[in-house]
Amino acid sequence: MPAQFYNPVATYFGGGSLGQIVALTEGQAVALVTFPEARALGLIDKIQTLLGDRLIHVIEDVQPNPDVAQLRATYQGFWQQAGHCQTVLAVGGGSVIDTAKALIVGTESGEFDELLALLASGKPFTPSRSKALIAAPTTAGTGSEVTPWATIWDSALQEKYSLHLPCTWPTAAIIDPDLMVTVPVGVTVSTGLDALSHALESIWNVNANPISDTFAISAIEDILDCLPRLQRNLTNRELRSRMALAALKAGLAFSNTKTALAHSISYQMTLRHGLPHGIACSFTLPYVLGLAWGKSTARDQTLQRIFGPDLAQAQAQLKTFLHRLDVKTEFADYGVTQVEAQQMIDHAMLGARGKNFIGSQAA
Repeated sequence: MPAQFYNPVATYFGGGSLGQIVALTEGQAVALVTFPEARALGLIDKIQTLLGDRLIHVIEDVQPNPDVAQLRATYQGFWQQAGHCQTVLAVGGGSVIDTAKALIVGTESGEFDELLALLASGKPFTPSRSKALIAAPTTAGTGSEVTPWATIWDSALQEKYSLHLPCTWPTAAIIDPDLMVTVPVGVTVSTGLDALSHALESIWNVNANPISDTFAISAIEDILDCLPRLQRNLTNRELRSRMALAALKAGLAFSNTKTALAHSISYQMTLRHGLPHGIACSFTLPYVLGLAWGKSTARDQTLQRIFGPDLAQAQAQLKTFLHRLDVKTEFADYGVTQVEAQQMIDHAMLGARGKNFIGSQAA
């Protein structure tokens, strides 16, 4: 079957590549979106030095899993104070980049609740205005820098919204491993496992093709090799660089397939049990591998290139890998009963991401 691959993001990779923001923002006013620790790390000063007077607005209080309770004020403040900027620069993890994607989508009224209502409707829409986005991840795992998707959470209502529009593709992604050297061990592992999930989810996917497979297989091989060693040696720049490239490849893979069942399950685990996203979408990978195995000859061939021909050994390999990283792999380990787990799985199968899973028809 003919394969097609599309990704419009200009991508820059390598140590020191953050400096590309100078050329990419020439003649533009820029708003920076980043995380609370960025100032203490000297990151905001570095960006200010690079951009000078172009930097007109800084948002530095983005929290994990962007929630409507915080986004509402941030959104309205952005459009009131920096609505004249041309570009938003997101420097941080997935939550920062997702927040920036929400900010760049302008509503007619300038009110966040108008955007929320459009997302809740589930119908396509064209925003009345938008900004360009440059994304520079500081973690190796999000993939958000090369995809159009953002997740917005409403913890009060136990809901999540998915934002994806043509304008939420970043115009440029800057993957600079130098930005990742200070990431603590827990975040390093969690985001690395998010990347592993992206890559595997792109394989057991109804939208998979040989091009996305190429990125996914390479990413998985690197993550299985690198992440346990990086956990023990966080300052190793070679390992940081390899993980950054692996996460980029995983992002490119699922930029064309979207994610599948493990991610669909993860949203409920995060909303109900507060599990960090990278853990929530990866602890079920051995289980979902078992559901995927045998559903498609082509998908089996791709999975067996990574894990070999025996399902039990493949699942054991994944479990051993996760256990080495101190990640438990059973629902019960997270206080989830067997009944609740089955309800989550059944619900996840019916979701948009669940329907991407090759086993959704047969399950």
